[in-house]
Amino acid sequence: MELSTRTIQFPETLDDAAIAQFHEHAELAIHSDAAVVLVDFANVEFMSSPGLMALVIVFKRSREANKPMLLRSINERVRMLLELTGMEEVFEIIESSVEESEPLLIASR
Repeated sequence: MELSTRTIQFPETLDDAAIAQFHEHAELAIHSDAAVVLVDFANVEFMSSPGLMALVIVFKRSREANKPMLLRSINERVRMLLELTGMEEVFEIIESSVEESEPLLIASR
């Protein structure tokens, strides 16, 4: 199945302004014509619990809008946090590079 995507960057540093901006970009992506919200972690070296909370909030909003949210380019430290919290079972993580608005091939679960 081919789906158009909207990519948003996860903040490199997590101060209040960065989290607010992440939520704004997420809302734009969720309400766009894209079928999938893709959260890019390419510049993220570490994710704290406030970052995880921000991600969960965006996940809930995207689910309410019936848009899958995928994570890409996560490093081992972020993956470990997701595993320790059990969130790797909630989030779908992809390894491939996908550009914004590029069709994305995903298998249905």
